[in-house]
Amino acid sequence: MQGLINIAIKAAREAGDFIIKAAQRLDLITTSKKDPYDYVTDIDNKAERIIIRIIHEHFPDHGIHAEESGSQQDEHDISWIIDPLDGTKNFIHGIPHYAVSIGIKHKQQLIAAVIYDPSKQELFTAERGRGAKLNDKRIRVSNLNTLDNSLIATALPFKERQKLPHQLAVISQVYSHIADIRRAGSAALDLAYVACGRLDGYFEIGLAPWDMAAGILLVRESGGIIVDYRGGENYFSSGEIVTANPRLVKHLIRIIASVKNENH
Repeated sequence: MQGLINIAIKAAREAGDFIIKAAQRLDLITTSKKDPYDYVTDIDNKAERIIIRIIHEHFPDHGIHAEESGSQQDEHDISWIIDPLDGTKNFIHGIPHYAVSIGIKHKQQLIAAVIYDPSKQELFTAERGRGAKLNDKRIRVSNLNTLDNSLIATALPFKERQKLPHQLAVISQVYSHIADIRRAGSAALDLAYVACGRLDGYFEIGLAPWDMAAGILLVRESGGIIVDYRGGENYFSSGEIVTANPRLVKHLIRIIASVKNENH
């Protein structure tokens, strides 16, 4: 396990250093569309290649499931779930809020995770059964008992805009029970911030596995709960996620479940 997390940290830091250097010359970056509202840059692709190269130098037979290059060697027991630059739109616009996200699975179980914010040099790490850390200091989720004073993060389903009416209805209902809401543009960092207590909770739809794999383990290992919008565990297949401490998750699920979804 320790060898895996060390290589994940090395890969995340090298990719992050590359991204930060590229951020100094945004005018040189090549941007293209993957979908009508989803963008990728040459920096995403190059950062991903850095990560995969480092992984394969140490673990040539491990599987890879990466945002830009897809899946490789899926049949292997250990696979790496990679988002080389989570928050690409922030990066393109010069907003320093994005991260490298790497989750590691053994069969179907998440066992290690790294989320690295190169702008702030914040390294979030987690290992199954060994807790979560921010720059080597143990972290825990918020201990709020009620939503009244909570700060909750969310996002809009920009890739699946047919889900927007439902998400807006959910946001409206949740907002009426909390202190305030945030939409920062990086699912990985939203999850990391829940894990360290900066955010009291987070909910979103339209996510891919690489958006949330590392963050899910961070939250679990810091004492949080992860469910989908129905309170189940189908977040990887549904792309829906709700997370907070055990008490707040119950409140959030009750509110979200009260909103009728015409698509279900």
